[in-house]
Amino acid sequence: MSRIVFTENAPAPIGPYSQAVWNGNTLFVSGQIAMDAKSGKIIGQDGESIEDETHKVMHNMGQILEAAELSYYNIVKCSIFVKDMNDFQAINTAYGEYFKENPPARETVEVSRLPKDVRVEISCVAAKE
Repeated sequence: MSRIVFTENAPAPIGPYSQAVWNGNTLFVSGQIAMDAKSGKIIGQDGESIEDETHKVMHNMGQILEAAELSYYNIVKCSIFVKDMNDFQAINTAYGEYFKENPPARETVEVSRLPKDVRVEISCVAAKE
């Protein structure tokens, strides 16, 4: 049976989906964007760097993982969606700071548009040991 995870420390869903869902020992975290959970401000639309935007995305993901009593260590797979593949190196550098050892499986895909016109969205799958 599935169990929903919700925290006020990450942005509330902007559509009919959950922040994350447990199914057995696997946590599926919905795509996160660089939205501030309290103010609703989008990081990256007022001149902040793509690195700043990526760090905010990863912070939001971390808040959801924490609410599920997990950490970045538990992530086994990430999907990264980028608006411009020219930002890949900067995104990759910021993302890499969260996975110093044993990085998860991953794909990175360029897309034409993302929610709220952000430049990067990241989702993940995590597993409880």
